Amino acid sequence: MTFPTQLPELRALAQQILATGIAAANPHTALTPFLTINTQQQLQIVLNNGHARHAPWRKIHLCAFGKAACAMTEACLDIIPSTMLAASPLIITNYDNVRNIDNALVMGAGHPLPDAAGLLAAQQLIQQLETAHADDLVLVLISGGGSALLPLPVPSVTLADKIVTTHYLVSSGATINEINCVRKHLSLLKGGGLTKYAYPAEVHALILSDVMGDDISSIASGPTVPDCSTFAEALTVLKNYRLLDKVPNAVHHYLSQGVVGNVAETPKITDPIFKHSAYTLIGSNSMSVNAMLAKTQELALPAHIYQHQLCGDVREEAEKWVCFAKKCTSPVALIAGGETTVRLTGNGQGGRNQEFALAFALAAEQYQLEATWVFLSAGSDGRDGPTNAAGGLVDSTTLTRIRAMQHNPDTLLQNNDSYTALAYSNDLLLTGATGTNVADLQLMLIHPN
Repeated sequence: MTFPTQLPELRALAQQILATGIAAANPHTALTPFLTINTQQQLQIVLNNGHARHAPWRKIHLCAFGKAACAMTEACLDIIPSTMLAASPLIITNYDNVRNIDNALVMGAGHPLPDAAGLLAAQQLIQQLETAHADDLVLVLISGGGSALLPLPVPSVTLADKIVTTHYLVSSGATINEINCVRKHLSLLKGGGLTKYAYPAEVHALILSDVMGDDISSIASGPTVPDCSTFAEALTVLKNYRLLDKVPNAVHHYLSQGVVGNVAETPKITDPIFKHSAYTLIGSNSMSVNAMLAKTQELALPAHIYQHQLCGDVREEAEKWVCFAKKCTSPVALIAGGETTVRLTGNGQGGRNQEFALAFALAAEQYQLEATWVFLSAGSDGRDGPTNAAGGLVDSTTLTRIRAMQHNPDTLLQNNDSYTALAYSNDLLLTGATGTNVADLQLMLIHPN
């Protein structure tokens, strides 16, 4: 196709390409190739190295948690006969993605902040794990959001303490790896804790990654794999983001006790509980980025991967992207994936993708980007921060529309009020919950003047 020159066509094309990236993370499509029933009527699990794992397991305990938990479970139930299951599958997901699944227990829980329902779900999971035998398999389906959905704090830390700590962390600009380092050291299930409860049963996790670089120990805070982080590192995260005096005393005290050895560390790679534990990565952000690139190639559009692991403060990254775009001398699609951060200094409403989009529009004006362009940033799960928007889709006329409503877009950005700003310009990206989660996707279509 010919590269569009008009904004309506560019905006429609951008959403079409984004939809391709989200479809590539479809949990059912991603999971199915990795599970089969072999000729011996045993469950066979394909590993990422191409080898397969199978055994005459007595029973299979199926549990799932994360934003894609329902879809991943449905894919499993299409393959695994009910006679192989030890009990009804336990599914824990965020409220937007809750739906009825025959012969399964589906529990909704809070995200991005944990809640009492999540604590109840975590306790239910522990009860199921404790029924597993040495010749059983615990099949765990993990997707993004699992850290918040399964809050099971250590005895001296309350759920309220965890909620407050999580709030400060996600508002501080800390990376997901840093946030999860703290979470793992305050939890009984994270950082290998699930495998510890399942032992001596064998464990296998099928994982849909929402973490850049696909660090398995960080996805949902690594409940089935060894944890290489330490109490000292967790305490350093709080110190670096000036949170030591803000988090509850119980949190500070527990981490400090861990540093001096008065509390046991999270399970490490040498722990025998991991001898019969394995995982398969079934989908990731990079797969979605590559799918978006393939879509542009299918449409015969010039395209370029701007970044595979976009991170950093959204306002700084917006300026960098605009400066890069100014060097473009011909029409091109620029694609990226990642997980940026936001520092909350105001009391407005929004999320990192909406703030990225608004910051991009302001940076384009500041640096005089002379082109016809559209830019979108979206959470692949369809939910950006505590809002009903997936993100924002802005263009070279966005700021004009905001100002026409008698509002200052820069003031709104400084108040972290990107949702309000993009609502004024009708630039909120509203996809609804997608049933998957592989972090964020970004796309720019630019036609230089």
